[in-house]
Amino acid sequence: MAEILEAEKKLIIKIVYYGPALSGKTTNLMQLHDLISPCGRGELMTLETKGDRTLFFDLLPIVAKTESGFSIKLKLFTVPGQVAHDATRKAVLSRTDGVVFVADSQLSQSVNNFESFENLEKNAERVGIEFDSLPLVIQFNKRDLKNIQSEEEIMSIWSPTGLSVRMASAIQGKGVAETFSAILSSTWIRLNQTMNLAADFGILEKHFLSLVPDIDRSFP
Repeated sequence: MAEILEAEKKLIIKIVYYGPALSGKTTNLMQLHDLISPCGRGELMTLETKGDRTLFFDLLPIVAKTESGFSIKLKLFTVPGQVAHDATRKAVLSRTDGVVFVADSQLSQSVNNFESFENLEKNAERVGIEFDSLPLVIQFNKRDLKNIQSEEEIMSIWSPTGLSVRMASAIQGKGVAETFSAILSSTWIRLNQTMNLAADFGILEKHFLSLVPDIDRSFP
């Protein structure tokens, strides 16, 4: 849950990138680190990686100032996708304000996507998060590869859920900023409903997205 430090005039928000192993969670954070102005982001911290896989978590801090003088700190985390690291996933997921679920678009990964999403739902319940009201964006990554699930099929499955769905090729930087924008909007709407933050913090999305430059986000 978002934390307000009145004495420091600071709001701290946590967003977690969740999904199966090697779906592109870390790549999303790497791209955001490169896209965001250096004055608005800290160093990308990757803890204990081996063989290009995250074994613990990644963390990217982003900071923005509002017109009212408050500081908004956004902490972006990833979780390890491997089945063996479920305890770490639960620990990282705890008290999150929003989640990006990064799915792998390859047809061969459909079962892994399903199992990881089911794991997200169960772990949210285990750490006391009401899943139905959790700000959640679905990103189908690796759209640059062959043998992928069609966008039409993806939308036919996910549109009835009412969740925001984004297509991406994180390795190419496509869809990363849109996903980021979508989870910021969804998270801010939820936080403002529950904590009435707009009076002090203004429009969160405007402050953070001002740090992200325009890029070519079109797909061939």
